[in-house]
Amino acid sequence: MLEVCVTWDLLPGVSQETYGAWAKMAVATTLKQPGLVEFRANRNMLGSPEIRTTSVWRSGADWIAYAEGGWKTVERELRGLATNVRMEVWGPSPLVPEPLRPGK
Repeated sequence: MLEVCVTWDLLPGVSQETYGAWAKMAVATTLKQPGLVEFRANRNMLGSPEIRTTSVWRSGADWIAYAEGGWKTVERELRGLATNVRMEVWGPSPLVPEPLRPGK
């Protein structure tokens, strides 16, 4: 599994209506991708970055297929609405490859 986190701040003056329309398109595009396991979106309660999305992919190949396809459109439009766009791609830890939960 691979986890991709993208964070950003909205540019000053971007309307919620414009951003909302982009977000609907971006989520719909992402959800159609083969190999997507999960998609989450969060807002930072303490400031910047304002927004974080996390997508979980079955494999690196699935993520690369999205990165070379649908993500290009999503990212191009995002860069017109946002600043401080940052991406992190995370793989499993060799020491703790699966989630640990208390009492299990």
